[in-house]
Amino acid sequence: MYVLGLIAFCVAVGFGVLVPVLPVFARSFGVDNFAVGAVVSAFALMRLVCSPFCGRLIALFGERLVLAVGIYVVAVSSGLAGVSTSYEQLLVLRGLGGIGSAMFTVSATTLLLTSVRHEVRGRAAGFFQAGFLIGGMAGPAIGGLLSAISITAPFFFYAATLAVAGTVGLLLLRTRSACDDDAPALPVRPLREVLRDRGFQAACLVNLGQGWSSFGVRSALVPVLVVEVLGRDTSWTGIAFTCAAVVQTIAVGPAGRFVDTVGRRPAMVLGTSLAAAAILAVAFAPNIGVLIAVLCVYGVSAAFLGTAPAAAVGDAAGARGGTPVAIFSMSSDVGAILGPLVAGFLADQVGYPVAFAVGAALLLVGTAASVRMPRQSPQPTPVTVPSDPEGGDERRLG
Repeated sequence: MYVLGLIAFCVAVGFGVLVPVLPVFARSFGVDNFAVGAVVSAFALMRLVCSPFCGRLIALFGERLVLAVGIYVVAVSSGLAGVSTSYEQLLVLRGLGGIGSAMFTVSATTLLLTSVRHEVRGRAAGFFQAGFLIGGMAGPAIGGLLSAISITAPFFFYAATLAVAGTVGLLLLRTRSACDDDAPALPVRPLREVLRDRGFQAACLVNLGQGWSSFGVRSALVPVLVVEVLGRDTSWTGIAFTCAAVVQTIAVGPAGRFVDTVGRRPAMVLGTSLAAAAILAVAFAPNIGVLIAVLCVYGVSAAFLGTAPAAAVGDAAGARGGTPVAIFSMSSDVGAILGPLVAGFLADQVGYPVAFAVGAALLLVGTAASVRMPRQSPQPTPVTVPSDPEGGDERRLG
């Protein structure tokens, strides 16, 4: 878990460094705003397209190798993107980065969920999420400093942090066979059984709503709302998002404990309900102070939504982590791709309140699905392991 947290931090720092300069660098090739958006969408689109194949790769080569190779793919493509001589090169390289990102995300999440026991799975997901959050907060500040040196410097910094993360994964992570003494003995459930699991279905719907609301509504519309509706400088968007990220980071630990002690179901119901109310309230914030407060409330809900659904997927998937985790990841990617487009269209045609209300409605769909989950989180099926070749004494692993 410590190794995965460190890898998450390195990946998030590098990604955050790239955020302030990627649109500007794409614009330097003389393209329009749609083409700039395509560079961002290409990464997410390739993640979505390639995620279904990651489960098979994990079954063939193991989580550790797929994770490291995926990170190296993003590192090399990012370094080459920094020396792109045309927009087309930049677009292709960012798409290749999305392939590596899918490999990393699915393999890291699979290793996370299958390496810890049921009773600490929420806290483990929270620790992993905290690595991303802390790195994500540090990244944009570093990126701003590097961009003063060169607009392409953040690309090389990103490649370097990813190279470190991939090397850490190769050297410090162990294969699943080497982890057998530490990891829980989990049942292998048929995929069709996993897909029928109400907890798994709810987790995917919640992840869809979270991807749509976080990337499609919050990230796409809040910066415009701050400038055009509240009449504030763009720097206030960064302040608001930083405050929300700090609150979310603080809340991750308590949220993980809540998920493990109270249950996945109440955590998902609470998180989606709170997120729906907060994202809807953003559209009606009368001033920047209220907006920051509402985004901080959303940060608290995001702490629950970053831990409980992942834990529910681990409960439902058992030892079959790769393909179910890929489906779970894809649900968020669908929201991240469609969300900005639909939210932007609705904001232009009928106004901000409707655009935010659609995001809130999707989160409430997740609430309804979470209510249908079993009240008790399913415990892993006990596995009987003989302690000696004759099968004398036995111990039960949960």
